[in-house]
Amino acid sequence: MLHRVLKRGAALLSAGAACLLAQASHAQEYPSRPIRLVVPSAAGGSPDTVMRLVAQEAGKRLGQTLVVENKPGSSGIAGMLDVYRAAPDGYTLGYANNVTLAINRSTFSQLPYDPQKLTPVIFVLKVANVLAVNPDMPVKTLPEFVEYVRQHPDKVTFASPGQGTSGHLTGEMLAQASTLRMIHVPYRGSPAATTDVIGGQVDAIFDNTISITPYIRSGKLRALASTGLARSPQFPDLPTVAEGVLPGFEGVAWGGIVAPPGTPAAIVDRLNRCFNEVLADPAVRDRLVALGNDEIVGGAPQALADYAEKETVKWAAVVRAAKLPVQ
Repeated sequence: MLHRVLKRGAALLSAGAACLLAQASHAQEYPSRPIRLVVPSAAGGSPDTVMRLVAQEAGKRLGQTLVVENKPGSSGIAGMLDVYRAAPDGYTLGYANNVTLAINRSTFSQLPYDPQKLTPVIFVLKVANVLAVNPDMPVKTLPEFVEYVRQHPDKVTFASPGQGTSGHLTGEMLAQASTLRMIHVPYRGSPAATTDVIGGQVDAIFDNTISITPYIRSGKLRALASTGLARSPQFPDLPTVAEGVLPGFEGVAWGGIVAPPGTPAAIVDRLNRCFNEVLADPAVRDRLVALGNDEIVGGAPQALADYAEKETVKWAAVVRAAKLPVQ
């Protein structure tokens, strides 16, 4: 009897070892064909531009092409669902951001994918939002803006690129933290929102530095504050909300790369090392910052998962306090 038990145990150990060896062998051979990188937004936008640069550089190091596939759809759901359902073999990756990993969990009652089950690969970047106003508005600093809104409750309007975007929720968070009563005006994207603020139809806007920088530099909008913890490299003289009014305030867009649930650790390790090399390259970092990204992050896969959980809790509280509709 004991002999049979020992024999079975040895067989199980042998099978387990064989499985681990097979996984290790697969990881050593990986990648042996092109890799899909799904971007859940339209071609030409900032996530697409960033991921094409990162994909090109990663492909050189991996010896295989990373093919960027754009899959736009409501709140990034179509693209994330594609990644979520793909085989966990390392040949499908996805760009996931603050909306798809955090905000969607509060603004949708049910998602067709589970953000917590996606496999984190690397935290890529952060992009601050900027509070900017029409130049005719009689405020030049964030404290002046806060005081003006307090003196005109339910009169001051602020635009964002859309309901549930980081720009929208950053505006709501500032209003809640400063006990301000502003009216949100959602748009379908940054261009329309910016146009109406420049034209005077809306007083202010919260939008990311990538989208809003040209209008600030041309004088069409007046920047009052950025919303990262540190000052934006795009506007080193512009105070942050954290230093101007609310210590610890952070309302940024961010993104990273994920893989399908169950992707083997050895493959994730290989990809993480490769992407870290790309993000550490000074030439790549300079190009990413020139595109408007404020912080190039990198690091271990878990850093992305941990930040997503922290952001989920933060934005859930903002959504509840603002009584935003849940889809």
